[in-house]
Amino acid sequence: MRTLISLILNIIWLLTAGWSLFLGYVVAGILACIFIVTIPFGLASFRIAGFVIWPFGREVVDTGRGGAVGAIGNVIWFVIAGWWLAIGHVLTALAQAITIIGIPLAWANVKLIPVTCFPFGKEVIGSDAARSRMLPTAR
Repeated sequence: MRTLISLILNIIWLLTAGWSLFLGYVVAGILACIFIVTIPFGLASFRIAGFVIWPFGREVVDTGRGGAVGAIGNVIWFVIAGWWLAIGHVLTALAQAITIIGIPLAWANVKLIPVTCFPFGKEVIGSDAARSRMLPTAR
C-alpha cells in the first residue's frame, strides 16, 4: 500500500513541481561542470536532481563522511547555488500548499531544503533502508 501511495504522490509531484525543480538542478549541474574544479558540485547537483524528480519512497541521510572538505564544499555550494534552489523549493511549496492534495507535496518541498542547501555528506536511500538504519540494533 505504501508503494502505491508513493507512486501516486510521485506522479502528482512530477506533474506539478518535479520537472521544473529537476531542470533547475540539471542547469546548475551543467554550469558547475563547465570548470574542472567545480565538477563535484555538478555531480552533487545531478544527484539531487535524481532525487527531486521522484522523491517519495526515498530519503536523504547523513553519511558522516563529509568532514572538513565537505563542510567547505557545502559553504561554497550554498553561496553559489544552494540559496536560489532553496528559494525555488519555498515558492513551489507555497503554491502547492494552497490545495489539500498539495499539502504533502509542499511538505516534501520543505524537506528537500536541507539537502538543497548542504548536499555534501548526504546520500539518497530508499525509505525502508532509512527506517532500518533508525531501528536500534539488538546486542
